[in-house]
Amino acid sequence: MSQLRNIKLLLAFDGTGYAGWQKQKSEKTVQGVIEERLHIMTGEMACLHGAGRTDAGVHALGMVANFVTETEIPCPGFVKGLNSLLPTDIRILEAVEVEAGFHARRSARAKTYWYALTNGPVQLPTERLYCTHVFAELDFTAIRAGLLQVTGTHDFSSFEGSGSRDHEISGRGAVRTIFEASLKTMRAGAYHRFVITGDGFLRHMVRNIVGTMLQIGQGRLASSEVADILAVRDRSAAGPTAPARGLLLKEVLYV
Repeated sequence: MSQLRNIKLLLAFDGTGYAGWQKQKSEKTVQGVIEERLHIMTGEMACLHGAGRTDAGVHALGMVANFVTETEIPCPGFVKGLNSLLPTDIRILEAVEVEAGFHARRSARAKTYWYALTNGPVQLPTERLYCTHVFAELDFTAIRAGLLQVTGTHDFSSFEGSGSRDHEISGRGAVRTIFEASLKTMRAGAYHRFVITGDGFLRHMVRNIVGTMLQIGQGRLASSEVADILAVRDRSAAGPTAPARGLLLKEVLYV
């Protein structure tokens, strides 16, 4: 009888053509496509555990997943073999064998998301699938002041999408800790990147934070109102959900 192995994958994907990460019966998803290719390679019905559930249209540079297998395929073989079978909008960057107790989601200690924004009269066509374009003038000083308000440990119910905790087993409710919430400006002020790192995220949480910050940037909310928005724990108090195309899972951090 073959020994069970736990394989950890580091992968990147363009989420434009997918209904998110999590496997669905009637929609094409990243998890579903990779599991199909794993079945071709191993003959097994592997269950791929991802570090999180990205929404439709969201991208990743550093998604982590793991699966258990009896196959003796060497780890470099998974990289080469899966990349030869997968569509070009999904790439396996690394495969390593890890201890049996490792779980891509439960073992994670933090995640970093990037949210890309272009601001000005015209957006380059090559950026339309990966950046949100805001034509209006934005007050970036006010946005940065708002981001300071979400840093730390808070109940993020006001930034939580519906169905966020339908399958929660942690028992911590909507409380999360944000270690960093910053905005970086590049390309002579034409390109901006939100960087948000936390110990966990609720559904649409990053996109709802960004949508709220854009309201602040346009003068529709004051940065000082963020504390009140957090305190009321009411989704209707915060800004709209920013489009999925600007969001990217940059990195999952482990011990």
